Amino acid sequence: MIEPYKGKIKLSLKKAQGQLKLLEKMIEEDRYCIDVAQQINAAIGLLKQVNITILENHLQSCGTNKLNSKSPEEKEKFIKELIKTFNLTGK
Repeated sequence: MIEPYKGKIKLSLKKAQGQLKLLEKMIEEDRYCIDVAQQINAAIGLLKQVNITILENHLQSCGTNKLNSKSPEEKEKFIKELIKTFNLTGK
């Protein structure tokens, strides 16, 4: 991974860990279900943003070489890998 992506990802993952710990505590305390669900949505949103940042990093580093490859097979493989890994099909 390259900077500044690596630092941004690490910080976001620490925040996500904090959210998950809070969720555990909320469950233990029998907090209101809607409050728990909202906290879960916040954690999901943060992890989705981390995934986008990872995609940006990947395109800036590995992607540049693969997309500029003279091999059509390598380009196609890379594109399919991205679609599958980042669930870009919407399925």
